[in-house]
Amino acid sequence: MRLWSLHPRYLDRQGLVACWREALLAQRVLVRPGRGYTNHPQLHRFRAQPEPVAAIGRYLAGLADEADQRGYRFDRGRIEQRPGTVARIPVTRGQLDHERRHLAAKLADRNPDRAVLLPAVPSPHPSFVVVAGPVEDWERTPR
Repeated sequence: MRLWSLHPRYLDRQGLVACWREALLAQRVLVRPGRGYTNHPQLHRFRAQPEPVAAIGRYLAGLADEADQRGYRFDRGRIEQRPGTVARIPVTRGQLDHERRHLAAKLADRNPDRAVLLPAVPSPHPSFVVVAGPVEDWERTPR
């Protein structure tokens, strides 16, 4: 599961669709604990929020907004609607840099034209706010 901290504008079609599907799976795990990949490390940041389901819902809405920009149709009816205010989730600059390198490698293989558009300092997904720091503790790949 890869729930990108990067803004979805950087993802190619395959990446955006895959992220949507993975985020829907994450939402299912948060709505119905005990089902699915409950211990996935990327769920920690959503579980740490006061309203985890609302937080993943905001994340999904950001992906759907990007899909709308591209003329794709993601079914917003699949997003769990929960009342409450959802604060932006902190993500470290080190995590964004790590994900940028990871995405650059993926795009170099499957969509080189899009890879060259990836900026050196990418923006985060609208659900996140950048803070100083290294790669997140929950990230399982080598730092």
